[in-house]
Amino acid sequence: MSQDPASPLQLLNGRSIEVFRQLVDSYLTTGEPVGSRTLSQSLTNLNLSPASIRNVMADLEQAGLLFSPHTSAGRMPTQQGLRMFVDGLLEVGDLKEDERRSIESQLSGSSQTVEDMLTQATEALSGLSHCAGLVMAPKAEAQLKHIEFVRVSDAKGLVILVSEDGSVENRVFDLPIGLPASALAQATNFVNARLQGRTLVEAGDVVLADMDSHKAELDALSAKIVKAGLATWSGGEGAKALIVRGQSKLLEDVHAQEDLERVRQLFDDLEAKADLAKLLDLARGGEGVKIFIGSESKLFSLSGSSVIVAPYMNTEQKIVGVIGVIGPQRLNYARIIPMVDYTAKVVGRLLS
Repeated sequence: MSQDPASPLQLLNGRSIEVFRQLVDSYLTTGEPVGSRTLSQSLTNLNLSPASIRNVMADLEQAGLLFSPHTSAGRMPTQQGLRMFVDGLLEVGDLKEDERRSIESQLSGSSQTVEDMLTQATEALSGLSHCAGLVMAPKAEAQLKHIEFVRVSDAKGLVILVSEDGSVENRVFDLPIGLPASALAQATNFVNARLQGRTLVEAGDVVLADMDSHKAELDALSAKIVKAGLATWSGGEGAKALIVRGQSKLLEDVHAQEDLERVRQLFDDLEAKADLAKLLDLARGGEGVKIFIGSESKLFSLSGSSVIVAPYMNTEQKIVGVIGVIGPQRLNYARIIPMVDYTAKVVGRLLS
């Protein structure tokens, strides 16, 4: 059996590791390319001249860990370099006591509905990290008051749901071919007769179980409408709520026009909430903080962003959601990783 190839970190000597570590630390602090003269001033313990450091930087660039933007003499870490730094060299700190208190007070001070608490959690993370805070959670199922199927074109129908709490939701679905005008009204009446005091999932189970025994009441085309409409609402995207707060924070640390373009692309990416939910689903596979850098996530490959997320648990200690932040690759990972981890644990504790 063949062995896995050595990681770039294993191939570096001690001097190269220290140069690389200091360069990435400086880049994460300033967001600017780092030159050999800057490194020589901070690496006094190695007693290296700028010329020697330039040679080391050239080797690191050849290894795919650094690159030189434009005609700048300085270097910046590549995505591979950042990943190596985060996985092998990052020294994760601990939260300050005032940061812990801030997270605790914002979450405990909410009005204590789950959605309010999660909104407060994303806002707390956004404020402390200067990134956009995000959370994916199970969507609360309200009891339904009314449901209606409406034709919007020859081939498309609309399901409208009115909940007892006054919220209204709708979604488009495909209509059966050859649908008579009376079928939508018949389907609406059939489902509404079985809604009283039930959530959509509960009503759907009852309706679908009743359909075979009510064939005289519901013809074949109307039955297809019911099945299509309820399937549209009972699966996939409707099962989760996604909250994103603090996008404006992403504009606070912009250094150049090219960064503004990346932020614009990031905002476009954030609008693709279904794709973001898929990304966050990847983080629900186990405990602990997960980090996606740049093109490691297809969703953010163009804007070159990083996502740091951690799952949180319910009273049965089952992972039910994910909370975290999204920002530029130049994040203070050492500070934000424990921040996300602690917030996820506080959310889980308050759900217990």
